[in-house]
Amino acid sequence: MWWHRRVTRRTRRHLTAALSLALAASLVSCTGDDGEQPEDAAASVAALLERGKVGRVPWVEAPPRPQQWWQGLTGDLGVRPSVAVGEVVEAESGDQATARLTWTWPLQDGESPWEHTGTLRLVRAGDEGGARWRVHADRALLDLRRGERLDLRRELPPRAPVLGAGDTEIVVERPVLRFGVDKTRVSRAGQAEAARRLAAAVDVDAGSLVERVRAAGDRAFVEAIVLRREGAGAARRAIADVDGAVAVEDTLPLAPTREFARPVLGIVGPVTAEIVEESDGFYGAGDEAGLSGLQQRYDEQLRGTPGLTVLAVGDDEERELFHVEPRRGDPLRTTLDLDLQAAAERILADVGPASALVALRPSSGDLLAVASGPGSGGYSTASVGQYAPGSTFKVVSSLALLRAGLDPGSTVDCPPSVVVDGKRFENYDDYPPSGLGRIPLRAAVANSCNTAFIGQRERAGSLAEAAAALGLGVDHDLGFGIYFGSVPEPESETSGAAALIGQGQVLASPVAMAAVVGSVARGETVLPRLLPDHDVERSAVPRPLTAAEARALRTMLRAVVAEGSGAALADVPGPPVIAKTGTAEFGTDDPPRTHAWLVAAQGDLAVAAFVEEGESGSRTAGPLAEALLRAAR
Repeated sequence: MWWHRRVTRRTRRHLTAALSLALAASLVSCTGDDGEQPEDAAASVAALLERGKVGRVPWVEAPPRPQQWWQGLTGDLGVRPSVAVGEVVEAESGDQATARLTWTWPLQDGESPWEHTGTLRLVRAGDEGGARWRVHADRALLDLRRGERLDLRRELPPRAPVLGAGDTEIVVERPVLRFGVDKTRVSRAGQAEAARRLAAAVDVDAGSLVERVRAAGDRAFVEAIVLRREGAGAARRAIADVDGAVAVEDTLPLAPTREFARPVLGIVGPVTAEIVEESDGFYGAGDEAGLSGLQQRYDEQLRGTPGLTVLAVGDDEERELFHVEPRRGDPLRTTLDLDLQAAAERILADVGPASALVALRPSSGDLLAVASGPGSGGYSTASVGQYAPGSTFKVVSSLALLRAGLDPGSTVDCPPSVVVDGKRFENYDDYPPSGLGRIPLRAAVANSCNTAFIGQRERAGSLAEAAAALGLGVDHDLGFGIYFGSVPEPESETSGAAALIGQGQVLASPVAMAAVVGSVARGETVLPRLLPDHDVERSAVPRPLTAAEARALRTMLRAVVAEGSGAALADVPGPPVIAKTGTAEFGTDDPPRTHAWLVAAQGDLAVAAFVEEGESGSRTAGPLAEALLRAAR
């Protein structure tokens, strides 16, 4: 039985690095003079443990490979603790002592650390004059029982949803099937065949799957593909008689359909090694994260905070020592209208080239649909495509001419062709002969007379200034990828002439052109908005659009529908439609290939339709825009 005497309690929570090193060095080189106190020895050991220098601790009997032994006890907590010395009790004999250690583990940023206590057992050993304090290497240091070790388990919360207009959930947890090879359900000899048959059933590369199956552990499940449950019936039937091929039920955060706004919203999938490394410990192998689009940009907001459980794990049981509940992330709100977005994607489903349909509410700038067709190959043609806008840019050129003193009734010349600095410009092939000669500016817009606009090049003021008044060519950070367009100063007479008809160096995206026609409909500059919670610092417009200018532009764009190239939109139910068609030549083919455009507005809805390669704006893009306008009724 020990008789104890209590010594002064010394607590050190935050030792400086210099003091820690000095104390540790003192412990290692101590000559055992009677002046060394057990609390000083305890503080030195605490400093070494705090710094992870387990091998330098003067153990009574050092464990084999001290660092590995310590790692085995602390598991994968993954952080360095702070270690403070509390009460120190020395035996009456003066050759034994115990010290209370307080461990503080900052396991997760923003969360309270895990704090617990352990016991440090000290023994004074050695000949008189050379005695020193040594430490018992036992689990009591961490308050663990015999055979126990620490284990940290993480639990990711369900991913927060992406919301559409009216806070309708777009991306939510939806049922999926994970198809793969379960190596425990098939003989070693049959595993390669199982992989090949599964690959054929779900249309993945057989060689790659076979290689991954061979490389995996004996009890591994090797995933081939993840399919939505409602579309996986055929694959499930195809593997029914394949030993080892299984379909495991699970959920994933998904949009209503595989294609739904995918280039904008992005996807969620298994993390890569690079994502794990850059996540600062948040993600581990097997987790899923946002890989593209909004899911990637706002991954930290959507993923939430993982739950943590620290366990003392023994051979037969485990004890919970610390627990933090997982916290779901914050939803990401968008302005997308689920029905209109789905309609836009159905309309584009059979369009072969890259294509886009955009719907925008002029009163607020809210983007209701941002759809890119299958020919875009996953690229967001709608929001970041960079294309010559063709004659849809005549909305901008018309504003420049209005500011030069013209009005919709002003007379302009529309000849069959015009030559600028040796370059011949003509009207489109089936331009109506009745639209040639001296015509009002309104008719030049309605019939899209190239030569009339080019003939006014000396009078037109700054196209860049007019474009900015309609929301084109001025960049803003909207919280997602968007190309606002470019209207550079012309480098020559020829490029200046081409710019007036939306060719040359002038570029725009479908979203930007939807904003142009939306600005005309609203009567002031419209800034597109997809993320209502994202604060946007608006750039000043040098010369804003006036109400009178907007009325004149609406008059001319109404003439496009009433008497010009947009006549197919005249019978769309609802308020009068204003529109502008556009066809832009590109490439070096002879005859050149052409982009097809149409922008339109009706009531509080503006749309832009685009096909990368089409016959003309009215014939190729027009029917797409008309279908979207009708779907919105």
